[in-house]
Amino acid sequence: MPDLLIRGLSHSATACLMLLLTACADAPAQPLATAADSPVVVSSAAPVIAPTASAPEQLLSFSEWRILLRSDAIAAGIDADLFDRTFADITLDPKVIAADSSQPEFTRPIWEYIDGAVSVSRVAQGRVLKAQYRPTLKAIRSAYEVDHEVLIAIWGMESNYGSNIGSNNVIRSLATLAYDGRRQVFWRTQLLAALQILQAGDNPNKTLLGSWAGAMGQTQFMPTTFNEHAVDFDGDGRRDLWNSAPDALASAAHYLHKSGWQNGQPWGMEVSLPANFDYAQADPEVRRSLQEWQNLGVTPLRQTRADAQSQASLFLPAGHRGPAFLLLNNFRTILRYNNSTAYALAIGLLCDALDGNPGVQAEWPRDDRQLGRSERVELQERLTGKGYDAGAADGIIGANTRKAVRAYQLKLGLPADGYPSHSLLEQLRQP
Repeated sequence: MPDLLIRGLSHSATACLMLLLTACADAPAQPLATAADSPVVVSSAAPVIAPTASAPEQLLSFSEWRILLRSDAIAAGIDADLFDRTFADITLDPKVIAADSSQPEFTRPIWEYIDGAVSVSRVAQGRVLKAQYRPTLKAIRSAYEVDHEVLIAIWGMESNYGSNIGSNNVIRSLATLAYDGRRQVFWRTQLLAALQILQAGDNPNKTLLGSWAGAMGQTQFMPTTFNEHAVDFDGDGRRDLWNSAPDALASAAHYLHKSGWQNGQPWGMEVSLPANFDYAQADPEVRRSLQEWQNLGVTPLRQTRADAQSQASLFLPAGHRGPAFLLLNNFRTILRYNNSTAYALAIGLLCDALDGNPGVQAEWPRDDRQLGRSERVELQERLTGKGYDAGAADGIIGANTRKAVRAYQLKLGLPADGYPSHSLLEQLRQP
């Protein structure tokens, strides 16, 4: 019974008990095979999932769980016939569970990610589409006060300008995650929202297609985000993010507008740092006006339209050996679309490229070997073992780990940039 409460079911205890007592026809479902846990970066409104233990053994079979879901859906206003048609052939998808729980040992360095995101071909195609859709983009900017470049950049990053919207059956993916994934209450909410989209008739196809995590359309909205922010901009009566570029771009603009986008302001800028700079200032919690940063010797590499009183934080994505950026409000707005600093930086740099500005000027430390997940876990454990609280040893470099790294760097007399380098791990391994 506690498991039913965890799943967020709204049924009476009597109904649940009757189902459990009559569960003879189907054997209880066993957890699907999973790989090592992994945080994932997915589309705009999809979650960034922290690693957790795998899902507990199910108390209900999938068919029993579906019966309870049906009553929840009908209570939420979903037509019973639509539910039955939609779920007639739905089965669990082991590939979705594997994707939800996988955690690769190695990830690409940020410079390789940026190279791919802001490729010559993506920039060139984006410029063509920016010109092609200029009247639509002007109308969108008039309605939502969001700049052209960021919409084209998101379009390019999320679906390669609509050419890769995903081929997964969204209902099947979300049903699998709601039944046997992590954060089952969240996924159940997304599943009910997807049924609402089907009922509203926004998608002209009978099947919702998207990513394995349920993100849909050319701008990859999760179902709840779709229901709240998708708009019918081309006036055909549907909020069709799959086939209508105007609907997809305007929906992204609506989302960014509601998230605090400041029209006409940059996302941030690359800067140079003075000699003997205090790298501990490169912390997202440290915010100063652009004027205050310039008073400290932090100098933009090119002129922008940013107000001198705009609040900015300093970002060193590859430590003190790599480029430095001041991040403004619009960068934080992009993070609300996808909570990944690498993604937000790529969007910002792609915006710049689409506007004809040069790319990153400073050199990336391409000779720097990235830590694998097991090495990041080891670094966290060794920091904590030496009295520097790095938080949970989960392989995710968050605020606690960066703070611990800075403290240890200061002890060693190194630049306290909070960057978990391989050389720092080697130092920690010393007796």
